[in-house]
Amino acid sequence: MKFEIPATTNLIDRKTVVGQPIPRIDGQLKTTGQAKYAYEWHDPNILYAYGYPVGAAIAKGRVKSIDGSSARKAPGVLAVVTTLDVGERQKGRFNTAKLFGGDKIEHYHQAIAVVVAETLEQARAAASLIKVDYEEVAGSFDLSAAKDAAIKPSSGNPDSRVGDFEGAFNAADVTLDESYSTPDQSHAMMEPHASIAAWNGNELTVWTSSQMIDWWRSDLATTLGLEKEQVHIMSPFIGGGFGGKLYLRADAVLAAFAAKAIGRPVKVALPRPFVINNTTHRPATFQRIRIGASKDGNITAIGHESWSGDLPDGRSEDAVGQTRLLYAGANRLTTLRLATLDLPEGNDMRAPGEAPGLMALEIAIDEIAERLKLDPIEFRILNDTQVDPEAPDRPFSHRNLVGCLELGAERFGWQARTKAGERREGNWLVGMGVAVAFRNNLVKASGARVKLDDQGIITVETDMTDIGTGSYTIIAQTAAEMMGIGIDKVAVRLGDSRFPISSGSGGQFGANSSTSGVYAACVKLREGIAAKLGFDTADAVFENGAVKDGNRSVPLSQAAGSEGIVGEDRMEWGDLAKTHQQSTFGAHFVEVGVDAATGETRVRRMLAVCAAGRILNPLTARSQVIGAMTMGVGGALSEELAVDKTRGYFVNHDLAGYEVAVHADIPHQEVVFMDETDPMSSPMKAKGVGELGLCGVSAAIANAIYNATGVRVRHYPITLDKLIGHLPDMA
Repeated sequence: MKFEIPATTNLIDRKTVVGQPIPRIDGQLKTTGQAKYAYEWHDPNILYAYGYPVGAAIAKGRVKSIDGSSARKAPGVLAVVTTLDVGERQKGRFNTAKLFGGDKIEHYHQAIAVVVAETLEQARAAASLIKVDYEEVAGSFDLSAAKDAAIKPSSGNPDSRVGDFEGAFNAADVTLDESYSTPDQSHAMMEPHASIAAWNGNELTVWTSSQMIDWWRSDLATTLGLEKEQVHIMSPFIGGGFGGKLYLRADAVLAAFAAKAIGRPVKVALPRPFVINNTTHRPATFQRIRIGASKDGNITAIGHESWSGDLPDGRSEDAVGQTRLLYAGANRLTTLRLATLDLPEGNDMRAPGEAPGLMALEIAIDEIAERLKLDPIEFRILNDTQVDPEAPDRPFSHRNLVGCLELGAERFGWQARTKAGERREGNWLVGMGVAVAFRNNLVKASGARVKLDDQGIITVETDMTDIGTGSYTIIAQTAAEMMGIGIDKVAVRLGDSRFPISSGSGGQFGANSSTSGVYAACVKLREGIAAKLGFDTADAVFENGAVKDGNRSVPLSQAAGSEGIVGEDRMEWGDLAKTHQQSTFGAHFVEVGVDAATGETRVRRMLAVCAAGRILNPLTARSQVIGAMTMGVGGALSEELAVDKTRGYFVNHDLAGYEVAVHADIPHQEVVFMDETDPMSSPMKAKGVGELGLCGVSAAIANAIYNATGVRVRHYPITLDKLIGHLPDMA
């Protein structure tokens, strides 16, 4: 099925199951420990071995030799497989960094060996006996030092220019020209990267933690020199990813080589320091924002330039994308520049681009509003646009940013906000902040297979993954709605490469795309059932577990017969995204208290108002948004990977040193979803919310801190050392 014209009234509009706050159907499995994550798959009849990785102790150079003799003699050791043993390997299409193979070292903790033993403890102890001789060369580890040599990226659309930005900026009545920075950040998901590999002849099965089954399958086959059909990937449950498990990682590769070496299944889980230094992270950015406005508050010029770094042949962090679409203004400039850094690979992390971009842009918007003596919400509404500012003949498919701001202001009590530094409660300086949320609506082709059996049960199979987002539940809701049955009559099987290829989970495209694939498959199943019964497909009504046509009604269990009926299809996408800009919008409101003596910041309450098309399940969607809001608190106040600029690695490479927000940091959180649909998005008329909930949160906190203290901090995280010494005297 191809989605080429806007959706009209369809079965999803019934909303008897879709759109209802149904608890996760996999929730009991997870809360009782019955859900099996990658490392937990265990057959009592199989003797598993354990692999422990060895990482490079240098950031750049080559491995001259590896002496594993002592490790091989250690108790319980079954094998030592080194990067020199497996030789140079072709990288998959999604990997920038080398995962394993060959003598070249591209970053610190690049995997160079795996020690395999009967127990994890034996493998870990033996790994410390490996001796490596390196040839080290100087690397580049400091974005501030490399910034001036940064180049224009060769891919994507790094620069855009509309009108005469420089002329309009210089002629503007009021201007802002400021610099901002965001640090390197880690996904810091609960479940580490982990895999179990088992060979059957030349066929490989891998139980792993992957957001994108088909991508991993293809790239693992490439790395191992296999045909794609020889690789079987399974990942039914994932303990968090945030983009860190979009692409094949070293745990799966090491497990595969280790299992081949000993002829037994091998488990490999990356230790936490490896998760941070061996895998990917969100790159740091330096950003310059210039805004010019007329006296009445209309933006006449807006410019956003961003610098980030990555390994050679890497890609830039697109921190300017939202600035091209968010506010009106006739004269515009955006640029991206990429510096070469020999740090671990920079890559996608929840809301890549928009998250760090809005951390800067939404502070700048507050700053120019203040210079214009306008309320920051009033200024944002004044500069709203219903068309793409860079292509005015291209309207938004649906945009209700103004509604989000107005409803949020009313719900949050924005009218009580005072001038900066004026509200005090004892030793606390109290302030409110706002920021806009924006994330483009992305869709990907997605397939599914649905089976009706003689018990009236519909089984859905797709390689879609559930990273804690509720995929199992919304897919079941879609099938139930389409087939006119209760959700208790739907079984969902996910995360297996033997199933039809789905969109996978990422970019907040997973929910909308995967349910659209299930929608398409259910249309095929409905057609198959109607044809078998001799019903007119257009007139057949599926409800209450039966199919009806005129006066004739047949239970689905009877229609299935002993062999059952199968429907399979794939949702693909036409050109609607070219004619209309499809995006999601929101507004974040935050109240903070800042201790006037210590600079300690406490978030007191938070509100997110989201406009993201039809909400498929308000319960699971709310969980996504409050989780994203929590991540935004960490991004604003504590999260920063500290770079050793001499040795080229992240020093705080565990959850003790890399400080994420915890329960004690999170106050009351409220989420409101606007009642809307977007027929141009999909037959589900839905969009995504998982990343929208993060976009803008950190800036709202920064703006609230300014409102509380009168201290403007433009460089994240906003730690107390950036406030103390600048706070007003409480005397």
